[in-house]
Amino acid sequence: MDLASAFVDFAQLGANWVLWLLIALSVISVGVMIDRWLWFRGRDTDTDVFTRELRGAFLRGEVERLETKYKNDPAIPIQVSLRGLQEKDRGPEAVAEAMHGERARWRRGADRNLMILGTLGNNVPFIGLFGTVLGVISAFQNLTIKSADAEQQTLRAIAEALVATAVGLLVAIPAVIAFNTFSRKVKLLMGGADECAHTVLSLIHGAKAGEPAKADDEKQAEKAAETD
Repeated sequence: MDLASAFVDFAQLGANWVLWLLIALSVISVGVMIDRWLWFRGRDTDTDVFTRELRGAFLRGEVERLETKYKNDPAIPIQVSLRGLQEKDRGPEAVAEAMHGERARWRRGADRNLMILGTLGNNVPFIGLFGTVLGVISAFQNLTIKSADAEQQTLRAIAEALVATAVGLLVAIPAVIAFNTFSRKVKLLMGGADECAHTVLSLIHGAKAGEPAKADDEKQAEKAAETD
């Protein structure tokens, strides 16, 4: 038996098993979409409002109160900022490294399972096309059978085979849309985290720069008191 004959024999299985495979992949795709939607819910915030609160807290010396207010907030930009504020007494470098590590941790969580959606979106149409090819080969085998309804059986089998391509597209298109949507969401969240992180660093640097001036003012006040 040559290779072509072996493949023809394999094609006699038809496209039904491919359709079942596509149904299983669609279930996986929908499951990932739901999982990602639940994960991303509440992870964003209005960074303009938060950064204004952050600056106000530094000016009023109420950073601890701000940390208490937002410690349970699920928004990624806020959590990245709070992680940096926890290290504010150790200097700007420690703050920057802490926020960088926190951002990387959240990025890893945000990217989880997105590759599945991307892979399905890119490859499921080819699986459907493969099922169609198998179905067409199997359909034409009906013409070798000398019967009155052989032609009708062939046409019906071809129509059924084309369903595999349609189902493949039906699975792939939502997966591509979801992948692009969630990927865009990740970029926006990480951009918001970077914005808030830079705000924290600028405030930390400003606080550090203000310490020498504050110390000089205190010394001058002490000298004035001694003179009096």
